[in-house]
Amino acid sequence: MCGIAGIHAYLDVAPPVDRGELVRMSERMVARGPDGSGLWVSGDGRTGFGHLRLAIIDLSEGGAQPMHASDGRLTITFNGEIYNYRELRAELQARGRTFRSGSDTEVLLQLYAEYGAAMVGRLRGMFAFGLWDADKRTMLLARDPLGIKPLYWADDGWTLRFASQAKALLAGGAVSRDPDPAGIVGFHLFGSVPEPFTVWRSIQSLPAGTMLTVDATGPGLPQRYYDVATALTERAAPAAAPGDSRRRVAEAVRDSVRHHLVADVPVAVFLSAGIDSGVLLGTMAGLGARDVTAVTLGFAEFEGLALDEAPLAAEVAARYGARHIVRTVDRAEFERDLPAIMDAMDLPTVDGINTWFVAKAAREAGIKVALSGLGADECFGGYPSFTDVPRSVHWLRPVSWLPGLGALARWGLSGAIAAGLRLHPKAAGVLQYGGNWAGAYLLRRGVYMPWELDDVLDPALVQEGLRRLAPLSRIAAALEAGHRLGDFDRVAALETSLYMRNQLLRDADWAGMSQGVEIRVPFVDPFFIAALPPGPVLAGMNAKDAIAEVPSPPLPDSVRHRRKTGFSTPLGRWLQDAAGAPRQPGIDFSAASRAWALNVWRAGWTGPAAA
Repeated sequence: MCGIAGIHAYLDVAPPVDRGELVRMSERMVARGPDGSGLWVSGDGRTGFGHLRLAIIDLSEGGAQPMHASDGRLTITFNGEIYNYRELRAELQARGRTFRSGSDTEVLLQLYAEYGAAMVGRLRGMFAFGLWDADKRTMLLARDPLGIKPLYWADDGWTLRFASQAKALLAGGAVSRDPDPAGIVGFHLFGSVPEPFTVWRSIQSLPAGTMLTVDATGPGLPQRYYDVATALTERAAPAAAPGDSRRRVAEAVRDSVRHHLVADVPVAVFLSAGIDSGVLLGTMAGLGARDVTAVTLGFAEFEGLALDEAPLAAEVAARYGARHIVRTVDRAEFERDLPAIMDAMDLPTVDGINTWFVAKAAREAGIKVALSGLGADECFGGYPSFTDVPRSVHWLRPVSWLPGLGALARWGLSGAIAAGLRLHPKAAGVLQYGGNWAGAYLLRRGVYMPWELDDVLDPALVQEGLRRLAPLSRIAAALEAGHRLGDFDRVAALETSLYMRNQLLRDADWAGMSQGVEIRVPFVDPFFIAALPPGPVLAGMNAKDAIAEVPSPPLPDSVRHRRKTGFSTPLGRWLQDAAGAPRQPGIDFSAASRAWALNVWRAGWTGPAAA
């Protein structure tokens, strides 16, 4: 796990790589790679890579990057982990290839030499990389199927730049800081910035599951090699009996956890009081992992209350023989850390602070890798959206066909809300939006609604942002390949492609890597998703209860039957109190911080645990 950066002057008339710019880009990401750094510029000065290393696999200098193929043809800078690299290495050796190191990075080089860009479909893991092919004079950028690792790029028509963080591109000094209305509007609508946008017009996020090839004429269009809706459609038929389906789920969980334990350093787990992280810990124990450290986040305000996760987490840790660390955070620590949090937050988001603190606790304990239960709710229907969105679509679809009724109802209800009636602001859009999948999902996940944005942003910015973003079309695009999907899988595709990708995974990356901690997510794995039964089977079998039985012994009833609350924190209250209080030394409650805080309050600041 690392930070990567690159500059490629693809036009002959473009100036050569500025080493100083590449250094500045890398230095902005130094927290991502505390174990080493590397810089390479090609002999002709047209291509340069930077790399910050967090050593997890092959801790020797043999794993240092940027890495070159033995014949000098290929050079790579790679961020991530390839969990099936040993199997791929054995396959390549059988084909006559030899290796100089034990790293997964060298496997990528050899795999590309053997299969070209098609090699990305063989990778099980999380990754973002830039690979220079000196013979073909092309650069390949690629990102993992589900978007666990970020990759940002900017092209000025002469030179392409890329990095693991958008702020690293800005730090280089050659990329424009002009704001992007689409990203700003997207943040206010969703609480995170939807890819491929950022809040800077010149910087794009390479979408998950895509590759970008840059040749002498510049970058082509991103080429998609993985689509969530397609993958859900292609899942194999259900097993013959319910018991077989439960065994299939159990085998998939064990297989994914086994792969995610591949490391040359100890692997810990972020442990909440919920099912998902408890299953990971219990499965680790069942696979023979010993001396596992479990890290639980607590809040001083919650001690002794039902919201306190520490007591149940301690019960689970003891059940599976884990060393348990409970890290308690109070308001004073939050206020001290807020400037650093805002600086580390690569793109604005209404979530991620809980992950910052649990990753901080892991770093303090000397932990470099931890498993998280992120993604289980998307796989197993753990969100209210799995019920609410289909119900809205089926109930309101007939009404949505009546011309003008939805807009008229929104106008009337908006007036009623403005007049003081105690209605939720989203109520105004129920008839207009609730009868189709994209609109119903926006109502369920939206922070602000489109018609509210003129009250919080400049109307001209809102108009341009909505035009460029086209939010309903962007949501609907997640289902383009899923015409045969049932209700459960449609919601799974939406939550996986949108909320999980743009918010949860991005937050896990910036918050974890700012502490030098690699967060692994066994439930966010295309191989795991493909191994599960189809959505209708998962919906009918109580999948969360099925995974609770995977460990031996199963999770205790106190966890299995605990009411789902999401991961609650007092951060909204802290922000509100702090923003309304006199300024304190070291805390900058700028307009940006206040806008961020406002969205935090609007979202209610409850979300899935980092565990």
